[in-house]
Amino acid sequence: MTTTSAQASPSSTFPHAIRHDWTVAEVNALFTLPFNDLLFQAQTIHRQHFDANYVQVSTLLSIKTGACPEDCKYCPQSARYDTGLEKERLMEIEKVIQRAKEAKQAGSTRFCMGAAWRNPKERDMPYVTEMVKEVKKLGMETCMTLGMLSREQALALQQAGLDYYNHNLDTSPEFYGDIITTRTYQDRLDTLANVREAGMHVCSGGIVGMGESAADRAGLLVQLANLEHHPESVPINMLVKVKGTPLEKVEDLDNFEFIRTIAIARIIMPKSFVRLSAGREAMNEQMQALCFMAGANSIFYGCKLLTTSNPDTHEDVMLFKKLGINAKQTREYSDEAHQAALISEIEMAEIKSDEIKQNKQDDLFYDASQPRIKLAAN
Repeated sequence: MTTTSAQASPSSTFPHAIRHDWTVAEVNALFTLPFNDLLFQAQTIHRQHFDANYVQVSTLLSIKTGACPEDCKYCPQSARYDTGLEKERLMEIEKVIQRAKEAKQAGSTRFCMGAAWRNPKERDMPYVTEMVKEVKKLGMETCMTLGMLSREQALALQQAGLDYYNHNLDTSPEFYGDIITTRTYQDRLDTLANVREAGMHVCSGGIVGMGESAADRAGLLVQLANLEHHPESVPINMLVKVKGTPLEKVEDLDNFEFIRTIAIARIIMPKSFVRLSAGREAMNEQMQALCFMAGANSIFYGCKLLTTSNPDTHEDVMLFKKLGINAKQTREYSDEAHQAALISEIEMAEIKSDEIKQNKQDDLFYDASQPRIKLAAN
């Protein structure tokens, strides 16, 4: 039987070799492929490098929330926008370690810690490096996102044992100035270079659904794929629109366009973990399953990302069971661990409820010994 050019295009036009010279035109061409052809190519490449039924699981904790001086239009943590977010100081090390223990019990293998800083101050470095050392003692991988890093700060984190550093490019260079003006695109690239030179793994991705064009989505992926080394972790975030931010009323991105973005990230960065990140709470099980088919193989567990909602841990476990993902790990997800995760989520809900009720002088369920912690995401 004769194969048509359209049928042949996914494999013949775009070879599966590791490349660092992608063009926007090539990636735009991938975006225009028939959906089934694109997913077939992405899944084929995915299986060449990964177990197709394994998804890496991380937990993200906000160790310092709010009052960020940056003007990122998507971010509720910016001090420039009135989003009702409660500002918090740098979390105590003991509380961070307790959260890490809970995350490990719930099945996470990596613990990510995020602070709403433009860049860490020197006075903060001893605390964050100690957090890294203590989490490492639990046998977990560690990741941090603290804003821009100097070479010296990157080296200090590496020497403390930090495995990954997250610093997203957010969008294409062309669209970047419409979203952020308080740091340049080159500032972000410089931080990634400092992280790489220090010997840490790079976690870098972006956000889609901010009103950017398809060419901008292609431009973001090209920037990531054409780094000297592909990021080991590539988080793809769907914008979570937060009231009070300049992007709160931006038009929703089509779900298929988001899945295409995941698939193309997999195709052009074959050995990277592609993380299905922020925005998952609004995705039904079928959409998430298509994202996994497209090559996503990393998620965050937990009911909160940095400041936005995320599916509850037990919902993810149930979805994994339906899809046959992480079969061994989900079987070993004990009743005790499940209960601990649920208790943690209930505590978070009670804290949020208390914040709402405190102005009404209704503190019936408020436990003053419980910290007001917001779990988070890159």
